[in-house]
Amino acid sequence: MKSSNLRAVFGAIAALAIAFSFAVPAGVAQAAATIVINNINAAGVGFNDPTPAAPIGGNTGVTLGQQRLIAFTYAANIWAATLTSAVPIVINAQMTPLSCTATSAVLGSAGATSVFRDFTGAPKAATWYSYALANKLSGTYLGTLNAGQINANFNSNLGIAGCLTGTFFYLGLDSNHGSNVDFVVVLLHEIGHGLGFQTFTSGSTGLTLSNLGFPSVWDYFLLDATNNVLWADATAAQRQASAISGDKLVWTGANVTAGAPTTLRVGNPGVAISGPAAGALAGTTLLAGEASFGAALTQSGQFGEVMPVATPTGGGFGCGALTVNDARAVNGKIALIDRGVCGFIVKVKNAQNAGAIGVLIADNVAGSPPAGLGGTDPTITIPAVRITLADGNALKAQLRTRSRTNSGVFANIGLLGTQLAGADALGRLKMFAPNPFQSGSSVSHFDTSASRNLLMEPAINGDLTQSVIPPVDLTFPLLQDTGW
Repeated sequence: MKSSNLRAVFGAIAALAIAFSFAVPAGVAQAAATIVINNINAAGVGFNDPTPAAPIGGNTGVTLGQQRLIAFTYAANIWAATLTSAVPIVINAQMTPLSCTATSAVLGSAGATSVFRDFTGAPKAATWYSYALANKLSGTYLGTLNAGQINANFNSNLGIAGCLTGTFFYLGLDSNHGSNVDFVVVLLHEIGHGLGFQTFTSGSTGLTLSNLGFPSVWDYFLLDATNNVLWADATAAQRQASAISGDKLVWTGANVTAGAPTTLRVGNPGVAISGPAAGALAGTTLLAGEASFGAALTQSGQFGEVMPVATPTGGGFGCGALTVNDARAVNGKIALIDRGVCGFIVKVKNAQNAGAIGVLIADNVAGSPPAGLGGTDPTITIPAVRITLADGNALKAQLRTRSRTNSGVFANIGLLGTQLAGADALGRLKMFAPNPFQSGSSVSHFDTSASRNLLMEPAINGDLTQSVIPPVDLTFPLLQDTGW
């Protein structure tokens, strides 16, 4: 199930460096890693916020700042127990206001402060590695001793009026976040980016870092399935096209591919179209974005005749109780409703109240594959998915000849095929490559089609756990592919 209003993005690197120095003393154990949190907030704000807070979910802090730092330490310890490095990993941490609206928010951003190539111990020559990974591989401090290798920033305004109003970071350590955002999960996600879960090659232009001609280590595992060319071998134009190729950008690393069958479910969300009035759409399968609410999609699917909600209510289609004619049309049918004006759960609940057995939300902006449908309402019991603007328009064209209660166009909403959800036919994980390109999200995340939901998707989903390894997650296997 997918959420699309809570974004976590990767940040740009702060500097470049190639020199190295400061060998780690002999005898330092490498059974795990040490992560140091460098709090760079000013007094009275962010991680130093003195606002009193009651202990919650195992977090014993008594101020907001203390609880935030305890949660950060908890997440850092999860990563420290998973990684192996003789060189301490220093994270520069702060909380500042980040981009948000009343209904959406950037939760945080993080990235390596520097990248390195051609250091002693580098597995690949002429290749960029993130700071922390380069330190691990070289066994030395590269650059300045004890310098921060990761910059991490989190949204200090979350939950206040105008910034995802009413939804806060849950600072407990027990995953009992309810309708709020689990701060530990967001921290795990952003630390993952800082450790190297990103390419330093631009997806928007296809150019290597600073256009110097050196690929990132990521580029040896990013494959454009349309031409079977790795990003490390591709031209800038090929990479640029690959970054908006929908479901055609895949990860070829052996560790991720090996972990996928025990982590991902079988079958991808889709809408199979049939019926005597379906025209050219008959026999096709539409891409679908899964909802974070309502009935879970199944292998057998929800089959029904498609009827549109044709009359605006409540300022938009499906935003108020359906008219008598629309209610008659969708009763016992799958409702087709345009996105816009009100939330997805409002539209789906109104359709359910009118007797609909499923809902297709047609996007109102171009882009493919379609994102999921965010929201929470335990009273919604029917399945719902988002389809693309183009597919919605094609469906509406076939529905123009319908009667008031029948269309002759049928849909089956469900988990279709035998592929792993989020992988291609060869079992390779899909990477996020929507069209148009999404700065801060595209390429350097797993695709949103993955199910179970994965930590390193571009949106933070409410069902994520605090694990980074199979059979729950595939973040660490990807980092292992790059050298961790």
